[in-house]
Amino acid sequence: MQSKILPPPLKPGDLLQVIAPSGALRELEAFERGLEIWRSRGYQVKVIPKIDDRWGYLADKDENRRNQLATAWKDIDCRGILCARGGFGSTRILEDWTWPIENCKWLIGFSDITALLWSLYKAGISGVHGPVMTTLADEPEWSTERLFDWVEGRPLSPLKGCGWGGSVANGILLPGNLTVATHLLGTPLQPHFDGVILAWEDVTEAPYRIDRMLTQWRLSGALAKVRGIALGRFSRCEPPQNIPSFTVEEVLRDRLGDLGIPIVSDLPFGHGGINAALPVGVEVSLDADEGILDIKHQV
Repeated sequence: MQSKILPPPLKPGDLLQVIAPSGALRELEAFERGLEIWRSRGYQVKVIPKIDDRWGYLADKDENRRNQLATAWKDIDCRGILCARGGFGSTRILEDWTWPIENCKWLIGFSDITALLWSLYKAGISGVHGPVMTTLADEPEWSTERLFDWVEGRPLSPLKGCGWGGSVANGILLPGNLTVATHLLGTPLQPHFDGVILAWEDVTEAPYRIDRMLTQWRLSGALAKVRGIALGRFSRCEPPQNIPSFTVEEVLRDRLGDLGIPIVSDLPFGHGGINAALPVGVEVSLDADEGILDIKHQV
């Protein structure tokens, strides 16, 4: 179990670049509001040209999106990469991709950006599972401040959820979207899970699909050395109408409750509500009696 390299803390005046590595940008007003938040904090924020280009449901062709990521990462003046939105597509640009670890910088996003964050984690560098540009302006003030606190080198407060009982686990935090993470299993992008505390959220997945994904995790053996699981929001994951079903909460309890590891649910991160920033690859404590996720490794 080893913490990952943290990029140097950001400070006002630093140059950040906005890229669109996944789905096509549709929420232009929300995007501009998110952009203004970063700029109002004193950052120079450079947006890639034609960020609202589209190629089907993707923001651009794979080659162009990969070049966006490569250009921003290799820019020695750029201190951080902000992702425009999620959707789908980041896994496509990670084929034959290698992170140049000599240009360590912040990468911030969630949802489909999980693939980038986990790939970067596997390369030894910590990113931030947090709001993308199209969702940042919807965050309450404390959540926005939490994001800036972490990337600017200040400690984070614990998050409170619902503990399922099972004492305390210490491990390395690996947050992400359950669907995206599940599709990394068995690929070269899958990190090792020894000593990890997984943190999952999801959106618009019916309970039976959540069941299918969690069953795949169980059957693959990927959970064997996981030390704990932190669950965020499973937004709009209601059962289909007029069809017999479990609720998503019942599925989570059924598929995870017998693992014999600490689990905390209802933590304030994910789609459709507060998305509290979670650092990737740092030491945390998960208290399943008190329902607390505490960042032990501070900047």
